[in-house]
Amino acid sequence: MTTGTELPWWKSEFVIETVKTIAIVVGIVGFVQTLLFQPFRIPSSSMEGSLEVGDYLFVSKYSYGYSEYSIPFFSPAHASEERVLEGAAERGDVVVFRLPSDPSQDYIKRVIGLPGDRIQMVAGVLHINGEPVKLEKIEDRVEMYDEESETRIPRYMETLPNGVQHVILNREDGSGLDDTAEFVVPKGHYFMMGDNRDNSNDSRRDVGFVPATNLVGRAQVIFFSHDGSAALWEIWKWPMAIRYSRLLNAID
Repeated sequence: MTTGTELPWWKSEFVIETVKTIAIVVGIVGFVQTLLFQPFRIPSSSMEGSLEVGDYLFVSKYSYGYSEYSIPFFSPAHASEERVLEGAAERGDVVVFRLPSDPSQDYIKRVIGLPGDRIQMVAGVLHINGEPVKLEKIEDRVEMYDEESETRIPRYMETLPNGVQHVILNREDGSGLDDTAEFVVPKGHYFMMGDNRDNSNDSRRDVGFVPATNLVGRAQVIFFSHDGSAALWEIWKWPMAIRYSRLLNAID
């Protein structure tokens, strides 16, 4: 029984404080995801060597400033301002960007060419401004298709001119992406490539040069990773599906 002095349950102090707490948490999460860090899932194999399908990353949105592609509903104050608080991407950065031909799609690749650079693939070796980058053969990548069948993929440590090192895969000698014309990167654009060099749709073909305004942010850390062997509802399989060795790994 409710007396005349009692408040309805939805006006009780407990409910009001709970709603306030939820609102604060939602506001903080919204602020962080909008301006600071955005989660991103690796959906394809184009960055294998560094990133695996099923990796979940935090992408720092403040690294390169903000544009209409990094903040929803954002519009620069002046038409000439494509980004605010702009910061330049560096060679070797792993970047999430909006696909120039379809800005509704997010891509993730490595920055290989800066504005003014000349980029070319010659016999599977990356050339920057006419000079081949350093490649060092390392242990093969082993992929198991079943208990009795394995494939070995050659891996190399690639060293870019600024000293950034990362692993690349060479799945196929003489592929269509191993030899290209020379690309000259226009002002205000970047040349992107995947680390899985023979299996990446990047600036060498359909992606083309990526305008600076299309950059969403820099990939910083892997916060979760699973191998896809467990469905969402198969909770009992999750402990075996998680790639524990990849958790909280910084992205080089």
